[in-house]
Order: sequence, then structure tokens, then C-alpha cells
Amino acid sequence: MVKAVDGVSFHVEKGETVGIVGESGSGKTVTALSIMRIVPPPGKIVEGRIVFQNFDLLAQTDDTMRRIRGKEIGYIFQDPTTTLDPIYTVGEQLSEVIMRHQGLQKKDALYRAVELLRLVEIPDAEIRINQYPHELSGGTKQRIAIARALSCTPSLLLADEPTTALDVTIQAQILEILKGLKKRFDMSMVLITHDMGIVAETCDRVTILYAGQVCETGTTEQIFQNPKHPYTEALLTSVPHLALRKKELSVIPGNVPNLIEPPSGCRFHPRCKYALQVCTDQVPKLEPLEDGRWVHCHRAKELELKSPVAS
Repeated sequence: MVKAVDGVSFHVEKGETVGIVGESGSGKTVTALSIMRIVPPPGKIVEGRIVFQNFDLLAQTDDTMRRIRGKEIGYIFQDPTTTLDPIYTVGEQLSEVIMRHQGLQKKDALYRAVELLRLVEIPDAEIRINQYPHELSGGTKQRIAIARALSCTPSLLLADEPTTALDVTIQAQILEILKGLKKRFDMSMVLITHDMGIVAETCDRVTILYAGQVCETGTTEQIFQNPKHPYTEALLTSVPHLALRKKELSVIPGNVPNLIEPPSGCRFHPRCKYALQVCTDQVPKLEPLEDGRWVHCHRAKELELKSPVAS
């Protein structure tokens, strides 16, 4: 058994944006899919709790989860090209969600779909509603994916790398749309990304994942100004920075471990320049610090880590 996600724990307050950050293979997407209970087989959730509005989602029936998905919890998938059905028009795909969860007739659902396209700033919404995904650009498809996720004004939005494969200008537009809609609907949002710049711009708090486990969780300001886990420091150091443009870009040595046979002790110790023998021998606990954050490191209280992006 491979534990793609192992003991991950975080919380999201009402109206808050929490960033989930880590390298590819760190467990970000599996964490989000677990919340929705749509982990593809043979993957499965073997233990734990996922509490949403005082209900444990793992204890709910499949019928209850179908009512929650889309209505209470929205999901923006990483690649809209693969999640928009190529044989149905945009209007058909949006109206299906609206009819299922809001009980509207087809005509009213299509009218609502046009409103949603305008909401995500798609021009000529009446024309786009009759088009197929292959007729649209990547940025427009991502906007449609956002409209679909928000069609029933959910209280929680899971956004899995919503700006992947888009150029920088479109990325900025998508992020501004998400921030505006989040504020308008008073939603909570979990933003999955590997881009620390997006985190700094968008998130209130951050959870750093590595090899399926939480390294550190805290406010965005805490993470960027005063990291407490060596992996967090390494991530920040590897971010290109205008003030450091004449210096060589830092990299994190080694590779993400194979979770079939994860390293002993702390999973980051083979790549950590601060590692001691205890890091190899013992698995650290996820423990609270005095400033309210949680850190998964034997040396968190003694190391004086620095952030190159701290002002």
C-alpha cells in the first residue's frame, strides 16, 4: 500500500483562502480529491475524518455526497480540456449542473448559464453557450470551468492549479476573477498550486506538503517572512526574485522520494542540509509553535531559517 497522503491535517475558516503548496507528487491533488470523495480507484481513503459544516464527509452516503458535490463544494480541475466533455455544448454542460442542484427547467438553467459566463467575464456569452470546448481557447475553457464550479454558489471552492498551462496575462486575469467571486459570494477557497508567487498574492494561510505529509502550516506572512521548516526555506530560496537576479538560482538537491519505499524518519532528511542523525532515525511529530503555526521538524525550535523574499 502506497500512502499518497499520510496524516495531512489543515482547516479552512469561512471566507478564507488556504494555499496547499508542494512539488509534483507531494499529495496536493489527492488531498483535494479526498475531500470530494472522488479518489480514482484503486485509490481509497483508509482512515481519518473530513469535517465539513460539522458533518464528517467520510460517513455520508453516496447520495448525500452527490448532493454536496457541486452545490456545497465546488471543484475547479487542473486541466479544463480534459474535464469539459467534447461532445456537449458549453450550455448543456453548465445547465446540467444547475438543473440537478437547483431544480430549474432547461430554459431557466440556460439563462442562468449565460449569466455565469458573464460573471466570469466571457464576452459574447450568448454565442459561447452554444459552442463546443474545442472551439474555445484555454483561457476561455478555464473560465467556463470556474463558472461550472460556481454555478450553485458553493460555500467551499477547491481550485486545483487553476492557472496551469495559461500564459502570464491570462493567469493574472483568472486569479483576479477568483478573488472577486470569492469575495462576492463570501466563499472559502482551497487553492492548490506550486507557484509561491500566486500564494503570496492570493492566500491568507498556507500548508506546505512534502511526500504526502504536512511540513508546515501558518499564515502567509509567517511562511514568507520567517519559515520554520527547511523545506519551506528551500522552496522560497528556489523562487526567482528580481532583487536577486544577478545571483545563481538555488535548487533543492535530489528528488521527491518514492512513496513505495519512503525514507526513514523525516521524509525530507535526504535533501536537507540541516539533517542530524535523529532526522534519519525518528519520524518527527506535527507540533504547534508559540506563534500559532504547526511544523513537522525535529529542529524547528532551534533553527534560525531565513527567507530571501522577506522584506
